[in-house]
Amino acid sequence: MRTAFLTTAFSLLACTAGFAQTEPPPYLDDRSDAAAIIKSFYNAISRQEYARAWDYFGDQKPSKDFQSFVKGYENTQSIRIVTGEPGAEGAAGSTFYSLPVAFLAINKDNSEQGFAGCYTVRQVNPQIQEPPFRALTIEKAQLKPSEQPFEEKLPQKCGDGPAPEPRDAVLEQVKKAFAALHAGQCDSITPDGVSPAPETYTIAFRRASSSEDEPESQARLFRFYCGMGAYNESHVYYLHDEVEGLREQQFATPELDIRYVDDNPDGKFESMTIIGYTVDDELVNSFYDEATQTIASHAKWRGVGDASSSGTWIFRDGAFTLVKYDVDPSYDGEINPETVLDFHTGP
Repeated sequence: MRTAFLTTAFSLLACTAGFAQTEPPPYLDDRSDAAAIIKSFYNAISRQEYARAWDYFGDQKPSKDFQSFVKGYENTQSIRIVTGEPGAEGAAGSTFYSLPVAFLAINKDNSEQGFAGCYTVRQVNPQIQEPPFRALTIEKAQLKPSEQPFEEKLPQKCGDGPAPEPRDAVLEQVKKAFAALHAGQCDSITPDGVSPAPETYTIAFRRASSSEDEPESQARLFRFYCGMGAYNESHVYYLHDEVEGLREQQFATPELDIRYVDDNPDGKFESMTIIGYTVDDELVNSFYDEATQTIASHAKWRGVGDASSSGTWIFRDGAFTLVKYDVDPSYDGEINPETVLDFHTGP
């Protein structure tokens, strides 16, 4: 019964597929989660890579044989797909994911048809497997034609369980952005073996261009752990709002000309002058203060902390601005910083 249902469902799917295009979509082969493998399956169909598409299924194949499977897609051109949040259920050493799916399919004659429903994806516990390793696989589909607009086709849930919590799209976006830019330079875990999640803050503010009767704007600040040395810990920040979207924070920092007697940093400090400004994408020993809407950092130049630099950046009009910078340039055993910039009282 199950085999007959799968064959019928995938024969129905094979009659149509995605948006017309002159070039195939970029190659995608991602089996990291339920949504990724379903998108990879339709990517393979759109690229006419039928052996790859067939291989995404486990023991229960979508057709009686591979030749029938390929023939079913001979009129398929491409597929546009959207996925929802999967539900998960464990059973007998496996996790089964129920994934809401909607897609719009286009034939080679440019006729269109939409479908919506759910896929079941199986992950056998990787810790109990022996070679050959079995990756995430597609188990079955429950799909029906849908006449709704594409944006409204996606089911809210699969089965009789409660609807999943709404996906935090911004958080997912910022995690991907951080991983893409900083995977090579930042550590994924702390020295204690912890993989910390980013700290998140919501900042309510009013733009300078807004009138008094307009509602406040909101920004979200994300603080990522980047690395730890003997006495310093570094962080990377991202900011998101409805106007400018997501962007990594770059912090203005004074460039200093520090002079010591006989050019010996371990000797007597002589003078310190700001000769320009640079930007940093990492802050050391930093934190965000929700009460003052400021980010502060304190970088120790050596472990005892008698030489250091500290900055304060305040959030105003949708961005962080440097307002104060202190430096203790003397390696004299004393903590005696000097303020080199303070825009509260003037530079």
